[in-house]
Amino acid sequence: MGRSLELPAARPAEVRAFRLRPPGVRFVIYLVLVIGAFVSVLPFAYMVTSSLKSYGSVITNNLWPWWPFGNEPIQWQNYIEAVQHTGWDRQWGTWLMVRYFANSLIVSGVIVAGVLITSVLAAYALAQIDLPGRDFIFLLVLATLMVPGELVLVPKVVMMFNFGWYNTYLALTVPFTVSVFGIFLLRQHFLQVPRELFDAARIDGAGHLQYLLWILVPLSRPALVVIAVLNFIWAWDAFQWPLLVTRDPSMRVLAVGLQQFMVGEGGVNTHLLMAFATMMVAPIIVLYFVAQRAFTEGFLSSGIKK
Repeated sequence: MGRSLELPAARPAEVRAFRLRPPGVRFVIYLVLVIGAFVSVLPFAYMVTSSLKSYGSVITNNLWPWWPFGNEPIQWQNYIEAVQHTGWDRQWGTWLMVRYFANSLIVSGVIVAGVLITSVLAAYALAQIDLPGRDFIFLLVLATLMVPGELVLVPKVVMMFNFGWYNTYLALTVPFTVSVFGIFLLRQHFLQVPRELFDAARIDGAGHLQYLLWILVPLSRPALVVIAVLNFIWAWDAFQWPLLVTRDPSMRVLAVGLQQFMVGEGGVNTHLLMAFATMMVAPIIVLYFVAQRAFTEGFLSSGIKK
């Protein structure tokens, strides 16, 4: 006679938690979540719909000028006009919009690569190597988070001038190739890896670098995705720093290019501004949905452990 399949019994705490949540309470929770999601998506929906309206419909605040409430056609040409509005770059023979996009892609990619390299190496040293005063060094690293960015903004700009990096990619990327949050997140993730893996790797003849690249980095993929996504979004949306350390329009990034639509001969070109903003935000939305699963796993698997 075959062995019967026994289902694991629910723990008392889980049973009590389930009984304390009647259907009405769950409905209220779901309702609040739906309302919160709607409020979060509303600005993005307004931006996309405004990018497809005429200038008159935008300034008159016509929420839906298309069928069935209106007869206005969808203004797809707003995206073409937004690209043309940025101007023509004679040096590179292309629209400045293309240069903005290329600069943002280059700057974001270099910053993400630099942050990943420095975070992995620093986190490994602070988590796996017995350094003298390791915990104190880690506290000093975390203490830099308490320094406001505006406090060191002017000194950093002056440094770019003194180094001869003004209006170059070096000024746009090098100061941000280190992330304290990335070091912190990876260190907490490395601390969760059993020490026995390191001992086994050492017995097999692997050094620190081999152990890091062959074992820790593959195991830390979710945390690396979190660091990469967050730093890419920050670098892609950066406005203040690129505005201060660049002079030529061909060195500007997308966020700085937005200011061209703020003042025009007839006022603010709101419909073109929204079209440009939509094109700027679209890569971030795509990136998040592609990396959503690993992004969530990275936060859940990187607990606080000392």
